[in-house]
Amino acid sequence: MTTVIYAHPYDKSFNHAVLEEVIGQLDAEFKPYSILDLYADGFNPALDASSLRLYSRGESADPLVDKYLQALTDADRVIMVFPIWWAMMPAIIKGFFDKVMLTGTAYKYTDAGQLVPDKINVQKTLLFTTSQSDTETFRQFFEGYFKKNILDAVGLHNAEWYNCDKTAHGPAENRDRFLSLVREKV
Repeated sequence: MTTVIYAHPYDKSFNHAVLEEVIGQLDAEFKPYSILDLYADGFNPALDASSLRLYSRGESADPLVDKYLQALTDADRVIMVFPIWWAMMPAIIKGFFDKVMLTGTAYKYTDAGQLVPDKINVQKTLLFTTSQSDTETFRQFFEGYFKKNILDAVGLHNAEWYNCDKTAHGPAENRDRFLSLVREKV
């Protein structure tokens, strides 16, 4: 099962075109999938006091957290689609990790105090992002820090990151090539 995590509020965006390409490819190959559309779901990325009080018990006051965790534990592949805004992922993606990655499901600690994956065991993780700035600007973060310290730590393994830069002001061929790449990688 593939779980698609999508984070963009505007259905006429290039990110939405990327999502449609992902869905089209999954449908064409008759692969089962679920979509976590964070904005459409009304997901609140803020970790509030009611959820934080439950956090150390591996629980949340937000009912979407259980839905999202179930989709992740059922998945053998995750595809994330989101823009890079102000040189970083949108707050809703950061909040997804803050709120959804709970101890006892996403991660646990070893006796030595090392954070390791728990019940999530995704074998392939694809990240499709878009930006105005050059891809190299973000490579160290996405291919280094984010992959090792966040994705791998919660069981989202074998991450591959692909970014379409100069999305809004670059040539149409740039976006067309990226959509072809999405079809190929999905």
